Amino acid sequence: MKKLLMAAAMLTATPAFAADKMTVLLDWFINPDHGPIIVAQEKGFFADQGLEVEIVPPADPSAPPKLVAAGQADLAVSYQPQLHLQVAEGLPLVRVGTLVATPLNCLLVLADGPVKEVADLKGGKVGYSVAGVEEALLGTILKTHGLSMDDIELVNVNWSLSPSLMSGQVDAVLGAYRNFELNQMEIEGVEGKCFYIEEEGVPTYDELIYVAHKETMDADKTRRFLRATELATQYIVNHPQESWEIFAGTSAELQDELNEKAWVDTLPRFALRPEALDEGRYVRFEQFLADAKLVEGTRPVSELAVDLGAQ
Repeated sequence: MKKLLMAAAMLTATPAFAADKMTVLLDWFINPDHGPIIVAQEKGFFADQGLEVEIVPPADPSAPPKLVAAGQADLAVSYQPQLHLQVAEGLPLVRVGTLVATPLNCLLVLADGPVKEVADLKGGKVGYSVAGVEEALLGTILKTHGLSMDDIELVNVNWSLSPSLMSGQVDAVLGAYRNFELNQMEIEGVEGKCFYIEEEGVPTYDELIYVAHKETMDADKTRRFLRATELATQYIVNHPQESWEIFAGTSAELQDELNEKAWVDTLPRFALRPEALDEGRYVRFEQFLADAKLVEGTRPVSELAVDLGAQ
């Protein structure tokens, strides 16, 4: 009788289904920009969507989109400006979601320095890290204020942005993130001032996006991933302090003043609707890059980005 009861229990038990595995490559080491991904993991939102997500910080920040294009990961966190360039180069990538929905880049100067307005940069030095897009951004900002690239001296400071500014090596830097470098300078006792590039003639774009392989992506898994990060973003907005504690609790390296300040400044910039696509942003930025001669011709939005929620 006991054996019969055990057999009946086994037959009526709900079967356990294995979660679908996903590999997500970050753009950089884990930081507050990745809040929705980490909170979705820690709160079990991925598991609720039937996903087992492996989150991988890159050894080389330029590699994740290329690895996705090569079929070695499901998603990569990347940047809208870079996506345009990579698609123009022939990489089979497409934007499937948004993580940070506003530019973070800014033109950073010393608050008490000689540059009170962008026009004050005439004859000055501007530091940068990445050639190409940043030069196009700077050229547009300068043109908005009656200057040209001939009016300034470009200095490659690598990734030493705020240190080169604070030391007086340059008068301004482009490529500084408004949620990090400003706070880093404040912690070190130096007040900075940001000129927000989207207020200085540059088309607004999505800073951080999720990219997938255009031909081989699993749309169903990707939708579930984005649903989980949407729930995580809602939780972050509704519970900023609790979500910070969850995020910081994942690593001792995150538990410092800079990351805590950056968390507060990043929170309002997360995409509340990660799937939703603003086609106009992609049209305008594609044209911006074409006008700057960084891409040849223009591509339709359908070659750059999709809204999986509308499919």
